[in-house]
Amino acid sequence: MTTGLSDKWRNLWLLTVVMLLAKALWFSASAVVPQLTAEWGLTGGAQSWLTIAVQLGFVVGSLASALLNLADRVPADRLLAVSALAGAVANGAIALGSQGPASAIVLRFATGVCLAGVYPTGMKLMASWTTFDRGLGIGLLVGALTVGSAVPHLLNALPIFGGEPGLPPWRPVLLTASASAVAGSLLAFLAVRPGPELPAARRFHWRFALSALSHRPTRLANFGYLGHMWELYAMWAWTPIALLASYRAAGWSEASGRLAGFAAVAIGGLGSVVAGRLADRLGRTTLTVASLAVSGSCCLLAGLAFNSPGLLTVLCLVWGFAVVADSAQFSAAVSELSDPAHVGTALTLQTSLGFLLTIVSLRLVPPMVEALGWGWAFAALVPGPIFGIVSMLRLRGLPEAARMASGRR
Repeated sequence: MTTGLSDKWRNLWLLTVVMLLAKALWFSASAVVPQLTAEWGLTGGAQSWLTIAVQLGFVVGSLASALLNLADRVPADRLLAVSALAGAVANGAIALGSQGPASAIVLRFATGVCLAGVYPTGMKLMASWTTFDRGLGIGLLVGALTVGSAVPHLLNALPIFGGEPGLPPWRPVLLTASASAVAGSLLAFLAVRPGPELPAARRFHWRFALSALSHRPTRLANFGYLGHMWELYAMWAWTPIALLASYRAAGWSEASGRLAGFAAVAIGGLGSVVAGRLADRLGRTTLTVASLAVSGSCCLLAGLAFNSPGLLTVLCLVWGFAVVADSAQFSAAVSELSDPAHVGTALTLQTSLGFLLTIVSLRLVPPMVEALGWGWAFAALVPGPIFGIVSMLRLRGLPEAARMASGRR
């Protein structure tokens, strides 16, 4: 069966919308940490675990999906729809039944397991509709993921959910995020279809996973990704909280602080699309090193601007644009450098290691805030971009790097 250009772009935009709607689940609990802290008396550790549980669930779900070879057993469009729906149920159960952090953290873990069937599956479906323009396609998907992740912060700032004064209710935010994921599930089930370039699923093999670490070019691309991930999710989780604290300390509108937090994460959607457009022309290492340099600088400067909410907002917008701009390019690099027969295994390993690492950096920020204040908390993220830059520059010097971005390295 042939497919036309209109079919291609219809499915690309449908996948983009589905990803945006479903990923509202990711930070739905993180966005309402101030309300949950007031109601449940959360410690800094419990605050961290509301996000860490999702990361850990995602890792477990990704590995389970790979080991069970779900991509061979379940059509990709159906797996995407069912996963989004299951995630919506787990997330909504927090608002409907949780009376404290213990059950909420368990349900957040379950939400992460379900999201493992959304993001990687969406990537696979996007790849099935793209060839020479895959950088743009994946950039669109990561952009939608980014905006979707920011949506709970927007919901938390809307007057319909309480706005100001005081703390808005948190349950409507979680329920609306779940409703968003249900809508994404229905759209995926009714309208999304795999394209003509759908890659055949291959079983996960630990032997080939280990070879991805022993092969120097692939290892360096993975190291670049790990440096990026050390920073990314900690920035997404804690920057909106820092902005809100800065606005409060200065006596500025708290609703405006929540909107600033939304914008700081959501602007990464634009960064992903722009980077996806440029990466195939400028090269993977050029794009990733530039992004890491900008975002790493923002890690250092954010704390210094804490007492000036306006300046901090501008800085966080720049940071949010740069911090995710390179994300898709690390996966693209691994797919180009790995054995084509085992790209799925290599990408599963990359994603799992990256999300496991985020658990450490996410947990690191609250104690830094308690000990040193927001002025120095984000400095703990600086080693990630530095490590990523060094790794990608080393990769650039290898002859195998010519396999990336049609020789543009």
